[in-house]
Amino acid sequence: MNDVPVDPRRLELLLELSRLGSMREVAEAMHVTTSTVSQQIATLAREAGTPLIEPDGRRVRLTPAGRRLAGHAVSILAALEAARRDLDPAAPPAGTVRAAAFASAVRQILLPVARNLARAQPHVRMHMLEHEPAEALQLLATDEIDLALTYDYNLAPARSGPGLHSRPLGSTPWGLGTPSAPGRRGGTAPEVFGRYRDQDWIVNSRNTADEEVIRIVASLAGFEPRITHRADSLDLVQDMILAGLGVGLLPAARPPARGVTLKPLRQPDVVQRAYAVTRRGRSGWPPLALVIGLLLDGPGR
Repeated sequence: MNDVPVDPRRLELLLELSRLGSMREVAEAMHVTTSTVSQQIATLAREAGTPLIEPDGRRVRLTPAGRRLAGHAVSILAALEAARRDLDPAAPPAGTVRAAAFASAVRQILLPVARNLARAQPHVRMHMLEHEPAEALQLLATDEIDLALTYDYNLAPARSGPGLHSRPLGSTPWGLGTPSAPGRRGGTAPEVFGRYRDQDWIVNSRNTADEEVIRIVASLAGFEPRITHRADSLDLVQDMILAGLGVGLLPAARPPARGVTLKPLRQPDVVQRAYAVTRRGRSGWPPLALVIGLLLDGPGR
């Protein structure tokens, strides 16, 4: 492609195809015909001198060369868009932002942003996936998503990895969920944990961060927790607690179910921290920049 001028419109179609995987969906999103999308991608492939797409059932997917070119397209289009906005700052952003987030972040953070976009920025759409942090970061590293919402705990800090940029979105204290029963509620975190040393413990089935926190606080209390049950859903964790199957960590910001008591954890506090993670150099893409801005200005910020 060294001696062939590249049409940014074709790069934009390729990028949308990498996100959507369907010529028809790209045509709908870009307000052109399916045949136009097919012709433009074919022309781009001839200019590149290599196939850019291949069949994937009834859809299509990018070849390795196509994925590499789509990766370059993000930076190229972001630079062109930045230049255009310098000349026309009133121009609205447009495109599809692919986001992955853990379940509570989908409900509490992404859904309000999606409603805001639908109302005020209809040319920017979001495709949402529910994933735990490690899964979301892997998708981000392979350029299958544009944005990952992740979390860690103050007692079990995590690194997002090279080539990625994290922005803090806020923090939430967590407590110990136990079956409701008369008894003492106060004390430090190790003292609270110590009262349940003989109980079974419930942890996340797709992330080890809360298990790490439980083991750290239990060690401060002088015992090894008996990790017996694993569940991905906080509702299921509460159901297990109600069934007398054990105890586990729950967010203090969420009222516990009837029959579950949330015991505060202090000294040390247990705090979950949420982050918006992007690939370095990508956050200047206007649709993604808009979404990040809405996240940073969201509820509780």
